[in-house]
Amino acid sequence: MTDDHTGDRRTRDGDPGNEPPIPTDRKSPVGAPVIRGDESITGTHARQAVQFDPDDPDSLALAAETVAQFATGSVDEDHLYMLRGAAACAALVRGVGSYKTAAERASDQVEGDGTVTVSFIRKWARVHDLPRSVRRQVALGEIAPSAAKHIARVGGEDRLLLAWAVLDGDLTVRDVRQVASQVNDGASIEHALGDCDVTLGRLELTLPASAYRDLRRRASLEGVDPGTIVADALGNARE
Repeated sequence: MTDDHTGDRRTRDGDPGNEPPIPTDRKSPVGAPVIRGDESITGTHARQAVQFDPDDPDSLALAAETVAQFATGSVDEDHLYMLRGAAACAALVRGVGSYKTAAERASDQVEGDGTVTVSFIRKWARVHDLPRSVRRQVALGEIAPSAAKHIARVGGEDRLLLAWAVLDGDLTVRDVRQVASQVNDGASIEHALGDCDVTLGRLELTLPASAYRDLRRRASLEGVDPGTIVADALGNARE
């Protein structure tokens, strides 16, 4: 698991020193309901948001119970509950020190002969470790949790590019899985998305009429594509 860092970052244009680092991993404490506890995102559900503290034995016990319920599907599952389950997985791993021990601890809470696998906990702990910008879209229901599991398999800036491609390219969960596998096998994110008929960076915008007029006018006078004007404006805003 990773925390409080920006992961591997690829710079495609210019000197990497010209741009500030882009967060590609979670920066807030493990188990904290940063997204789940935000009423502007989750509404009244925020009041029921549970924080899992990996350093608190009672909270860790609750995390183990939550992971067991999550893994066995013993409660209704929606995107907010899945974020809660992911938080419990991450906190349990952090608290006990390994995926294997976390799986054993959660399995002790499962009735009958059921078990919680290391693979299950690893996948969902990685979702909890996604940057806030991506987790927010999961909480809003714009990115399916099952797609987020595959986004989390990708490292560095490519995970952000894949997440935004889900929003702008209407990728299915199967598509996301395919792209993640290709990238992890060494393909570029551009090539992998191209195989799904998605052009990286293509975005449809709706602007106020005056902004649209000025954007088109400036692009025409400068002899460039409107996207170049937008990209330059965003680049200047980050300086």
